[in-house]
Amino acid sequence: MNEKKDGRLHLNELFASRLPILIWVSLVYAGTVVLQFFHDVLILRSVVFTGLFTIHVLLHWNSYRVTQKQFWLYFSIQGILIYLCAIVMPGGYQVVLIGLLPTLIAQSFGYSFKVKRAVFIALISIVIFFDSALTVGDTEELVLFLPLFVLVLILVVSYGILFFEQVQERVRIQSFLQDLQEAHKKVEELTLANERQRMARDLHDTLAQGVAGIILRLEAADAYMVQGKTERAQTIIKQSMQQARRTLAEARRAIDNLRAKSASEIDFKEAIEDEVQRFEGATGVSVMTDVIVHKRLSRLLMEHSLHMVKESLTNIARHAQADKVWITVSDEKERLFIEIKDNGVGFNTNAIGRDAGHYGLLGIQERARLIAGEMKVSSDANGTTITIDAPILEGEAT
Repeated sequence: MNEKKDGRLHLNELFASRLPILIWVSLVYAGTVVLQFFHDVLILRSVVFTGLFTIHVLLHWNSYRVTQKQFWLYFSIQGILIYLCAIVMPGGYQVVLIGLLPTLIAQSFGYSFKVKRAVFIALISIVIFFDSALTVGDTEELVLFLPLFVLVLILVVSYGILFFEQVQERVRIQSFLQDLQEAHKKVEELTLANERQRMARDLHDTLAQGVAGIILRLEAADAYMVQGKTERAQTIIKQSMQQARRTLAEARRAIDNLRAKSASEIDFKEAIEDEVQRFEGATGVSVMTDVIVHKRLSRLLMEHSLHMVKESLTNIARHAQADKVWITVSDEKERLFIEIKDNGVGFNTNAIGRDAGHYGLLGIQERARLIAGEMKVSSDANGTTITIDAPILEGEAT
């Protein structure tokens, strides 16, 4: 997938680099035909010229496929085509030479990583210029439009060199940015994996150690019961009950933190409904959900989305004074849309991030940014609406 994206990016940049030259050669074609028709109407030669010129343009359009092995073949064919175009159209050969040869030279500077190659192409192009000009025209005509050829050559080559350098630099920068985004994504995934490992260790330390302590106490109580020391056994059993309650509370907290499992282990809709059930049980607020997701979401997108929904519900419970909440989740055109709406008292959205101790919405914004998404908040006296829009970077149709 990344290779395809890189390929599309490279093609778009190269298309942008070829487009100005294609406009230029179109003007050259029109100018050549017009001058030839003013000089003499040659229908058959015009048809041949059109065919040769079309081949020249098509080769230029696919010039991004030129490799180091095909470099000489490409420029040799293009030089021959330009020479034939000039010979076929004797009435407009000046436009062909002045318009196409400088472009070919500029292109050689853009594609060649060796200065000697580009200089050699320039020398060959100059030879083609003089040979075709003297073949079709005469020395007086050559003297007249030679300064114009030199001027156009300097302008086009200078423009070509600068333009190709800018395009290549843009390609390198965008490729670097894409690599940076991929690295950032991997860091995020590693961070989430490390967080789950940490919570798993906490669960082991609380649940396993707590149960082990209870077992030891119960074994001691059983020994006292065998010895007939009932009071001592009852005291130990009461202590075991207290320890069991503490262990259960700690285990529940650890399990809640581990609810966001990997995408292959949980169902996104089910996970949201579990959050809603806990919210309704704790607050008594009625929640209407509408979750329609056809894509299998990536682990990163799913975990951040679940955290954003949970944080939104937490904010509603603390501040909204609402009695109804609506949660809508859908996917469309490779994007995930989440909307959490309440009928509470609302708040001033300009105060987001300014009140000390109230960083819930900032946390949601940060999570949305980490999945290349966007969060929007609207609020008034009739309630608050939070919308989250993020691309589905990975996933398959279910």
